[in-house]
Amino acid sequence: MLIVKKQLELLALVWVFILPFSAQAVSESYLSTADKKQLLSTDTGLWQRPQNKTLPVLQLDAQTKFQPMDGFGYTLTGGSAMHLMGLTAENRQQLLQQLFGATGLAVSYLRLSIGASDLDPAPFSYNDLPAGQQDPALDKFSLKEDEKYLIPVLKQILAINPKIKLLGSPWSPPVWMKSNNSTVGGELLPEHFGSYALYFVKYLQAMQQHGISLDAVTIQNEPLHPGNNPSLLMPALAQANFIKNHLGPAFAKAKLATKIIIYDHNPDHVDYPITVLNDQDARVFIDGSAFHLYNGSITELDKVKKAHPDKNIYFTEQWVGEGSDFGDSLMWHMEHLMIGAPRHWARNVLQWNLSSDAKLQPHTQGGCNKCLGAITIDGQKVSLNVAYFVIAHASKIVPPASVRIGSEATLGIGHVAYQRPDGRYALIIQNAATETKAFNVQLKGVLQPYSLQLPGRSVLSLVL
Repeated sequence: MLIVKKQLELLALVWVFILPFSAQAVSESYLSTADKKQLLSTDTGLWQRPQNKTLPVLQLDAQTKFQPMDGFGYTLTGGSAMHLMGLTAENRQQLLQQLFGATGLAVSYLRLSIGASDLDPAPFSYNDLPAGQQDPALDKFSLKEDEKYLIPVLKQILAINPKIKLLGSPWSPPVWMKSNNSTVGGELLPEHFGSYALYFVKYLQAMQQHGISLDAVTIQNEPLHPGNNPSLLMPALAQANFIKNHLGPAFAKAKLATKIIIYDHNPDHVDYPITVLNDQDARVFIDGSAFHLYNGSITELDKVKKAHPDKNIYFTEQWVGEGSDFGDSLMWHMEHLMIGAPRHWARNVLQWNLSSDAKLQPHTQGGCNKCLGAITIDGQKVSLNVAYFVIAHASKIVPPASVRIGSEATLGIGHVAYQRPDGRYALIIQNAATETKAFNVQLKGVLQPYSLQLPGRSVLSLVL
């Protein structure tokens, strides 16, 4: 069996129930608790009838609209693809349906590494050459490494969800383009800016030849962290120069509609994306800025949006570490990522690694050796980790093109609300306190209040 019996029974608990309150009804509801006693399950005992109108109110305001959402998901690293391809064809198809199918998690967004990330067995680029050689025209460009595992898996995913959005991020250019001729650190040499722009173009065109189109690319994963393997130091002014004089014009010449997204690092240095966006010649090519949350506060994203309100915000990576407590991780990631990031303008939320094995392999020498996947693949056995459930609480109820709407509460609960393309409303609520909290939910001007009780240290996703 691909998944232990208990997990199969758990994931089958998708109970649909109707509550005749005004013109609205709850059609889907998923509850997860930090103690793991309930995971993506429905507990009809949450709902109180008759309503207790004396309770505090969580009020939704559909007239107040914010950003549209592009999706929720993970990074499909080279290691993740390798583990997936190690499954039997039957088991792999079953798992991919569970992750990407409309009746599964409905994951709607994936990040890919352009070349190797640190969760590949070894660093590589698409233009690796013997020492001392250069190839400015990129005549030796090749996707052969991705053609082993990544591209075959992507084709299977696209067969399940052809509309899934894909984002590509490089960890390092080919070493012959760098100041230190190493996969670790160094800077992109100015004389190779043009060749590196061509590298992006060739990558996107080669993926298109495989039937794979990318919605967006970031310029550099964690440009202020040159200690990873692979990695690159790319200061803000260098990124602006690269975009305005090379990458932007190269995309325009090749007629590529792929979005260009900057930064892709922590919000403790929001001066970086603001500096790049302040360059008028670079800004015309830029769609928005991407963030992780290993340092800084999610609220800092507001500063970037305020400085450049016409540019989008994305949240592209957050890991879960080996040995972390399930309940603590569930609470932290729901508060700061699944609720916090969209409330501060993010159009997507991505966890880090989709899958790892029981030994947290593979990784490069010097790469992350503690990164826990959303799922663990051990032979033909699959187990589900906390990031699986974190993303599920949004991906199952918030389809792409949903729009975040206003939501306010007078008690200490986290919340984020959306209007879906089908006209219904999706709501994610978190109770991080240890005690149960009772409150009413009301759609301003439409839905009469109805009451619910949310257990301590839990998260509830529902569709109205």
